[in-house]
Amino acid sequence: MTTPPPDAGSTDPLALLRWQFDLTWSLFEYHLERLEPDDFLWESTANCWTMRPGQGGGWTPDWADVEPAIVPVPTIGWLSWHLGWWWSVAIDHARGRIPRDRADISWPGPGAATIEWLRGMHAEWTNVLDTLGAEDLERTATFPWQEESRHSVAHMVAWVNSELMKNVAEIGQLRLLRAADGK
Repeated sequence: MTTPPPDAGSTDPLALLRWQFDLTWSLFEYHLERLEPDDFLWESTANCWTMRPGQGGGWTPDWADVEPAIVPVPTIGWLSWHLGWWWSVAIDHARGRIPRDRADISWPGPGAATIEWLRGMHAEWTNVLDTLGAEDLERTATFPWQEESRHSVAHMVAWVNSELMKNVAEIGQLRLLRAADGK
């Protein structure tokens, strides 16, 4: 279910950003409802990034501090962790909290727990959006940019929408490839 688009003549940037976010989330729900636990760690190619069982329990993402020359194809598990990482940090910034480190973001594992984790972030981000007013959009936002950035909260919200769209498309494509491959 999506929020109806703002009136054609509307110039309210918050209404437009919210509509774009809701539209993207509704497309994500299409895939979330169809994901199977085996989809999360399916490797579409040998050169991939995925989530691996951690030494003390939990899961550890494949990671490189310097992007490899040939970027590995991520699994749905890795993409869902990545989505959870950047979105958690965006929420921290929006709420005025100290942002969590990448290593502090725990992926729940393949299946329903991760889907619920992502839906929980959706609910928390929706709450953030519900508290914003037009004047809030003009404030300076440091995430995902550096401290000296002159980007606004409106830019951050648009970035969240864009990053979510990209991750939704990647997850959807991988889910479809796996289903088409019959594996």
